[in-house]
Amino acid sequence: MKVIICDDQAIVRDGLEMLLKLEPDINVIGTADDGARAVEMVEKEQPDLVLMDLKMPIMNGVEATRRIRTKYPEVKVLVLTTFDNDEWVLDAIQAGASGYLLKDTPRDDLVKAIRGTVTGRTYVDPSVAGKVLQQVSGRQTQPATLITSKLTAREVDVLRLIAKGFSNADISDQMFLSEGTVRNHVSAILTKLGVSDRTRAAVIAIQHGIT
Repeated sequence: MKVIICDDQAIVRDGLEMLLKLEPDINVIGTADDGARAVEMVEKEQPDLVLMDLKMPIMNGVEATRRIRTKYPEVKVLVLTTFDNDEWVLDAIQAGASGYLLKDTPRDDLVKAIRGTVTGRTYVDPSVAGKVLQQVSGRQTQPATLITSKLTAREVDVLRLIAKGFSNADISDQMFLSEGTVRNHVSAILTKLGVSDRTRAAVIAIQHGIT
């Protein structure tokens, strides 16, 4: 899989490149120090995934993600953030980022997330999900009934746990359901909400006060 690393700190770019070069199935085809350069490289190199920082000069990671996903929807964007008072994560989700990790994520988890994101999965660090909830706490923008009227009571319960960053396995344990049943509920929720992944479903839940 072809990967581009975008971060304005050279030490981060170099460290990630060295780490990923140890993986036989991951090919780092370039690095960029700002979002504008990343967009240019995507057009030229057609990667499978971009590892994207959020706070950068010239063009930040949110805008770069939006441009990449709009013009090249097949290219995945995996956000890496320190999350220090970072209020851009929700914007990144809405811009089309497919996964969200903290920069101190263990190496094995990062590699797993890259592979999973490329194959269409959504990987959200539980700490990121929790801090997103903290950011929007008390800022419900839509009435909950707009969502609860579309979903069954059980689906609302599942959506609430998705918004808290729980995996299917976690939801299975919490609700005493099989993972297969949870997957079916998640699939139904995504269809009814008209979204493609659980992260966007979580954003909708947050915006409607289902947390």
